[in-house]
Amino acid sequence: MTETKKTLLLVDGSSYLYRAFFAGGDSMSTTLPDGTVQKTGAIRIMINMMQSLRKEVPADYVACVFDAKGPTFRDTIYPDYKANRSPMPDDLRSQIAPIHEVVRLLGWTVLDVPGVEADDVIGTLAVTAAHQGIEVVVSSGDKDLAQLVNAHITIIDTMNGKRRDLAGVQEEFGVPAHLMLDYQTLVGDTVDNVPGVPKVGPKTAVKWLQEYGSLQGVVDNAANIKGVVGENLRGALDWLPTGRSLLTIKTDCDLQVWLPGLPAMETIAAPAPSTGDLHDFYVKYGFKGLAKALQGQGDAPAPVAPRTNAAQVASMGPGLFDEDSATPAAKVPRVLNANYDTIMTWEAFDAWLARLQSAELVALDTETNSLDEMRAEIVGISFSVEPGKAAYIPLAHRSLDMQPTAAPGRPKPGDAP
Repeated sequence: MTETKKTLLLVDGSSYLYRAFFAGGDSMSTTLPDGTVQKTGAIRIMINMMQSLRKEVPADYVACVFDAKGPTFRDTIYPDYKANRSPMPDDLRSQIAPIHEVVRLLGWTVLDVPGVEADDVIGTLAVTAAHQGIEVVVSSGDKDLAQLVNAHITIIDTMNGKRRDLAGVQEEFGVPAHLMLDYQTLVGDTVDNVPGVPKVGPKTAVKWLQEYGSLQGVVDNAANIKGVVGENLRGALDWLPTGRSLLTIKTDCDLQVWLPGLPAMETIAAPAPSTGDLHDFYVKYGFKGLAKALQGQGDAPAPVAPRTNAAQVASMGPGLFDEDSATPAAKVPRVLNANYDTIMTWEAFDAWLARLQSAELVALDTETNSLDEMRAEIVGISFSVEPGKAAYIPLAHRSLDMQPTAAPGRPKPGDAP
């Protein structure tokens, strides 16, 4: 009889933190017993995301990994590592400790290991489990983790529900998973402030790796690569080993202090949530609906509204999940005669600008190329002044033939600044 394979579910807690915060993490607050006013929106959304993920991915072992405070070994290698990052918002920082607490109460092992990043801890646990034949699912919006993908390790992109297995990585990036680190080294990582080869983007990196087989093959043939990119490559040869070291996810972190039972995965087996402690937590932070749902359920997890994935849970915000929201949502009337404009000329823009300036209420939304708030770029802006009347300004739609007439000294509406 074939033995059923076990599954390890790992969550990039830092990615989830920011996702929860920017999905409405500063939209709720409560007064704690000591009189302190505590922001709770990110806490509430994090609960929703973690519960939803457990329903999506049945697992025998679970861990949620956060970045620890303080520098890591990468800062020693390159002092400018992540130097372009903005400080964590105070309203998010104040919610981190409660988030760690409630994730533990929900039955997750919580880890934040000093000196390394969450990715390194995830990489170590994933590879350790995979070597034992355990199936590993990592939930994260960080594409850097794609270098870990193999026959046993799959990445779920929490920002858009994308599944990065071996076929998915090849389709998305144009290179196999075992070349993802080489690919990342060539293109660099602007989010972490790790330079690549100047002027070398994904297409050139894929072309070189397909032609020369690996980063080492590209380096060995640098003298034969012509043009500006060839010159840039030769100028970057001394940097590439450092860049590769910065981008390499460690898979050999010493975690014995935090998980003495390793390499046995039973040390992070998934227990049932503690109903009593969860109830007290929910009451303390004002989550009345969750507290009520726990009553009379023993050690069963709190019920959550059905969602297709954790990313959609986060995108809906905290007020849509239980009675914690004081005001019920109003019914949205059905729009029968909609009129939507795409603004391609200054004449159209000026006409809409006048409508916006005179409107009592304006709805505004941005379209981005990703749901990852740390990496997303704006590709368009939409706005509306009444139901069925809206306009959209495309800013970075490469597929559009955007040739409107622009006033002298004034960029056309479709041009990004």
